[in-house]
Amino acid sequence: MATIVSTNAMQVQTNEKNSAGVQNGLKQRIIIKLKVFRSKKTGGWYSAFLCLVNQGLATLAFFGVGVNLVLFLVRVLGQDNATAANNVSKWTGTVYLCSLLGAFISDSYWGRFLTCAIFQLILLLGLVIMSVTSWIFLIKPEGCGDGILNCVPPSPLGTALFYLAIYLVALGYGGHQPTIATFGSDQFDEANPKEKISRAAYFGYFYFALNAGSLISNTILVYYEDGGKWTLGFWASTAAALLGLFIFLLGTPGYKYVKSFGNPLPRVAQVFVAAVRKWRVANVEGEELYEVDGSESSIKGTRKILHSNDFKKLDNAAIVTEEDRQRPAFNPWRLCTITQVEEAKCIIRMCPIWLCTIMYSVIFTQMASLFVEQGEVMDATIGHFRLPAASMSAFDICSVLTCTFLYRFMVVPLAGKLNGNPKGLTELQRMGVGLIIGMLSMIAAGVTEIYRLKHVIPGKEASSLSIFWQIPQYILVGASEVFMYVGQLEFFNGQAPDGIKSLGSSLCMASMSL
Repeated sequence: MATIVSTNAMQVQTNEKNSAGVQNGLKQRIIIKLKVFRSKKTGGWYSAFLCLVNQGLATLAFFGVGVNLVLFLVRVLGQDNATAANNVSKWTGTVYLCSLLGAFISDSYWGRFLTCAIFQLILLLGLVIMSVTSWIFLIKPEGCGDGILNCVPPSPLGTALFYLAIYLVALGYGGHQPTIATFGSDQFDEANPKEKISRAAYFGYFYFALNAGSLISNTILVYYEDGGKWTLGFWASTAAALLGLFIFLLGTPGYKYVKSFGNPLPRVAQVFVAAVRKWRVANVEGEELYEVDGSESSIKGTRKILHSNDFKKLDNAAIVTEEDRQRPAFNPWRLCTITQVEEAKCIIRMCPIWLCTIMYSVIFTQMASLFVEQGEVMDATIGHFRLPAASMSAFDICSVLTCTFLYRFMVVPLAGKLNGNPKGLTELQRMGVGLIIGMLSMIAAGVTEIYRLKHVIPGKEASSLSIFWQIPQYILVGASEVFMYVGQLEFFNGQAPDGIKSLGSSLCMASMSL
């Protein structure tokens, strides 16, 4: 992927053209700073820290519902294990598909700040409906759903409100997460070398904040919900979401704001349509391709992108033909700028890497289904206390929190001395290491399952094997996340052109939906 044009290395191209705008002239290439921020005094680590706290609280709220959802469906709604697992998989897929929707709206129309605020309100609404519905319609009698006391079969209205609530939660959290990741990175100026390093560190801390929030959900909230206090857990999630929204709005005066860049779909479609129309036109050198005058590209607020030599047939979209010269105005479906063409190329280049991440997502999603169901039939008792199977994911979270700091303060300096890269490993190297560790985690899970089956109690589904045999697989998954997901987040955000930054951040979530 050495041919990928990094946005960190993007440069401005200025074509000196005559008044007709179509004569080829001498190109000057200069580096410019993206001038889309409100003020030099805004942004920085304080604003980014508010985004990190917001992400932690939003994640706490989300996982307060999601981490035990499969058990809620079984114990409260009376579904069998297979149906419950299938419904949770559909819901989880919806969460991650909604990340694409939030990213698209953010980049195209609303901007990142407004998108974050609106989707947090949707998340909060879903949690309120969830809390009220479980309190009034579902948890009957009080304290049911603890694995001992059965709940009364829910009414159709209660079931309908429940599904409305969880899918509002999916929409709200899914649309919020990739947008807040990009909005936080906007608080650092890529043109400043020091802030560029801080921006890279931000993505690591972002994933740290995400896991810090989920740690509380996977320990404290899971404990109360597993004991039948589902409504209390949902109200706690609601309070966390409300506090997160308040903290996010608290930083409004000091944020750096990036304007929306318009719908990217027509821009990309125009490149392919124009390239097909000029398929038989002979290729020309990059200096002869069309680009607008001025310091900015035709996409307002974005930097121009240097021409690259791959996907040469797409360059035909930027060739000025005699027919184009004779028109009073250029037709965007016949003639595109170099920046438009390069934006389409960047998307094509990211696709193979994104496809490779899907298999890792298969590993990651096992924690929410296979690992929990495996733990449910293992010995989870410590004296008179029974450990909820879902709370074992706390070992994954602790692994993430520990490995984040180990990577930041040990691996990065050591790797930097060896390869001269101030960021330590490249994004692709981090992702590769994550894949290897993820593979080891599934081997550990397989070994645990072999020994669990050997200790199955005759006549029962349960096994006498301790649930703590799952610790290695959770720790390995957590370590792999630090490399894979943080690497993904930094890679896709860095490779995406200015006009689709949030979309780049959403790709690592979208891979989980598949």
